[in-house]
Amino acid sequence: MSMNLTICICGAGTMGSGIAQAAAMGGFQTLLYDVNKEVLQKGSGAIKKSLRILEEKNKISTEDRKAINNRLHFIEDLQDCRADLIIEAIVERPDIKIDLFNQLSVINGPATILASNTSSLSITALAEKIPHPQRVAGMHFFNPATLMKLVEVVTTQYTDDHTRETILQVARQLGKTPVLCKDAPGFIVNHVARPYYLEALRLLEEGLADILTIDALMEASGFKMGPFRLMDLIGNDVNYAVSCSVYEAMGRPQRLRPSPIQEQKVRTGALGKKSGQGYYPYPLTP
Repeated sequence: MSMNLTICICGAGTMGSGIAQAAAMGGFQTLLYDVNKEVLQKGSGAIKKSLRILEEKNKISTEDRKAINNRLHFIEDLQDCRADLIIEAIVERPDIKIDLFNQLSVINGPATILASNTSSLSITALAEKIPHPQRVAGMHFFNPATLMKLVEVVTTQYTDDHTRETILQVARQLGKTPVLCKDAPGFIVNHVARPYYLEALRLLEEGLADILTIDALMEASGFKMGPFRLMDLIGNDVNYAVSCSVYEAMGRPQRLRPSPIQEQKVRTGALGKKSGQGYYPYPLTP
């Protein structure tokens, strides 16, 4: 049975707009909010372009595209963020996320579920600073959110059964594969994936191999993307933030030390595909 909920996504960047598209395609009334009008317009344009491409490829019909667009609403006023489920996809800073959720708690009743798309920040630390922490959980999507099937559903000791089951059911209605995990540094995927990026960066730091060679070897070994191409896709700012978060949360073990190369990329604005330059220039030449 399909759920009839309104979902609000806060943050219209790459992840937020992708989650919003997935929600609208899943049959949910969907609100996409951003405080920045230009970011909101860019997110809206990206969704509409994506839907047109799907229509041209006969993945959806014209009627489907129109129905999906009719379920999407783009909003600039936080007071309009009223929904059954709110998913934040904003900057990876706990203070800003907590402040947003506290504002949303005033606008919405205690039954509204609050989910964070954070890649690695402690859901427990967020929940403890938000009214009614039993309705707080993690709902970690992967980029691109419209295509990637996995969603990590992160629970804390506060998360109640209703919150957990609702998020699981929503994820399934989006066509995703939800995986339950307890709150822990990096959750499952980002904890396991750290060595993939960091060891590749160590090889580069030590001059043992170059970017093209490392990526080519890993892809030849069966990985869909080499570590540098994948970091560029994720966003080097996001990847570096996750590396720092996991490193600190695990007690600063040497094996998880973030690379100065990551820090340099962020400092110079070479964020990857979204900025036009990362470890590779974009668009990639064949």
